[in-house]
Amino acid sequence: MAAKDPIRFSVPLYTVADAARIVDVPTSTLRDWVHGSTRRFADHRLATGDAIVTHVPSSKRADPVIPFVGLAEAMVLAAVRRSGVSLQRIRPALDQLQREIGVAHALASRKLYTDGAEILYDFGERPSGLEDGRALRGLVVVRNGQRVFSDVVEAYLSRIAYGADGYPELIRVPVYEHANVVADPTRSFGAPIFERGGVRVADVLERFWAGDTLGDLVDEFGVPADQLEDVLRVASRRAA
Repeated sequence: MAAKDPIRFSVPLYTVADAARIVDVPTSTLRDWVHGSTRRFADHRLATGDAIVTHVPSSKRADPVIPFVGLAEAMVLAAVRRSGVSLQRIRPALDQLQREIGVAHALASRKLYTDGAEILYDFGERPSGLEDGRALRGLVVVRNGQRVFSDVVEAYLSRIAYGADGYPELIRVPVYEHANVVADPTRSFGAPIFERGGVRVADVLERFWAGDTLGDLVDEFGVPADQLEDVLRVASRRAA
């Protein structure tokens, strides 16, 4: 798969900080997902977490290391985090999920979206599953007799558009309320762009900080004012 489509699977497009901004999690959190983590508690117990996001190792800290498929995996994990469920708590369930889905990059696969809720729910009901299967109830609910992802998780997963091969080809950036901003590995090297017009968000922000007015940017790039205001709001919040 990767050999046929390296732009999505094997070309590193994002630094850890870049990807963290796109999926809206702290950089330190995404770094743990990419490189693994170790935590020591007051009673001297150690809790370790293996790397779970696809990355391409680099000896230079500032180099991009995350391909597009890794960004999609991070989106799924961001949904878990947003739901309030501890990733450390449900790692065994995620491991089982990847085994049962049975494809590479299971967290980024369309099969997660279509089959994942039922797999996770069933795992949580097993006596041999998690110590507390209730941890999964923040991710999966029963609605009209069907096992489905909770609204929080669904809101993130629905932002991933899948290609004919069942893997992501576009992500709608979740941090914005009004702006239609997407990450597309075939445009602008995967950097966030306005879907309408294709201009990079970073370029618009640079022009605004340099003194261009909102009206100037609307006229030049054709992006609606409310979308520009949304992007500026998020950028200002992050800079504060």
